Amino acid sequence: MVYKFRVILDAEEDIFRDIAIQENDTLEDLHNAIVNAFGFDGLEIASFYTCDDEWTQEDEIPLFDAGEVPGEMKAMADYPLSSILDSDNTKIIYVYDFLNMWTFFVELGAIEEPENGVSYPDLLFSHGHMPNTAPEKDFSAEGDDIYGDFEDDYDDDDLDMFGDGEDFDDTSFDDNQWN
Repeated sequence: MVYKFRVILDAEEDIFRDIAIQENDTLEDLHNAIVNAFGFDGLEIASFYTCDDEWTQEDEIPLFDAGEVPGEMKAMADYPLSSILDSDNTKIIYVYDFLNMWTFFVELGAIEEPENGVSYPDLLFSHGHMPNTAPEKDFSAEGDDIYGDFEDDYDDDDLDMFGDGEDFDDTSFDDNQWN
């Protein structure tokens, strides 16, 4: 069987690619197809994340085993597409280049018979032009006060418990001891 995905860049503009890939290919093969479809050089690390129907990020599946003990963590190459995605579980998140955070929503749109004479993975459709830089991300929930109860409610007088810093002259610390 062939899985047909729509891979959508998390941006205001509509930028997506439709990709067909065989169900027994791995998440690493899908990663490579996405890299090629969007014109990345493939030199950056990436991860897939399982998610629910509302795109809530769950478990990470990295490109490489990042565990402290080799073989401790499964990587993309260890997951055939059919082990993660099917007609009931159709969504997965893909992040490429953790410095720039190119984020994509990947959704399984169809499971079909392979076409004769087509080599997979296959780029079926391309819409929109990739921006030069990754879209900005707002990692805080809208309206949330990220500091909450930890916001600084103190004024300078409250800092007197730490001293004013002027009484360090009478310590026995030798400034030249470290030189």
